[in-house]
Amino acid sequence: MSLQAELEHYRNVLIVRLRGELDHHTADVVRYKMEEALLHGRSDHVILSLKELQFMDSSGLGVILGRYKQVKSKGGKMVVCDVNPSVHRLFELSGLFKILTIHDDERTAISSLEVVS
Repeated sequence: MSLQAELEHYRNVLIVRLRGELDHHTADVVRYKMEEALLHGRSDHVILSLKELQFMDSSGLGVILGRYKQVKSKGGKMVVCDVNPSVHRLFELSGLFKILTIHDDERTAISSLEVVS
C-alpha cells in the first residue's frame, strides 16, 4: 500500500492528514512536503491527523520527530489526533507521547492550540 498526504493550512496551523503506510518507502515524501509547507506557509503549529494511517515504522517516527523539532524551534506546537490502535501503540513504545499531545479529533486539536485568525 502507498501513502497519501493531504496538507491544509487553517489559520496559523498546518493540518497533515496521512492515509496508508508511513514507512521507509514513503518517509522522504512526507518529510519533503511538510518541510516545504512549514518553510513557505504561515503555519506556527502542526496537527497530525492519523485516522487513516494503517501502518508506521521507525522511518515514520523519524519524520514526525524531525518535524516536531522544526516546529518547536520556531516556537510552535505539534499535536496528533485520530490515532488508530496500532499506530498509538508505536507512539507509546517510542515515547513520542511524552512530547506530543494526543486528541480525539481535529476539532479538539485545533481548540487546544488556541489558533488565531
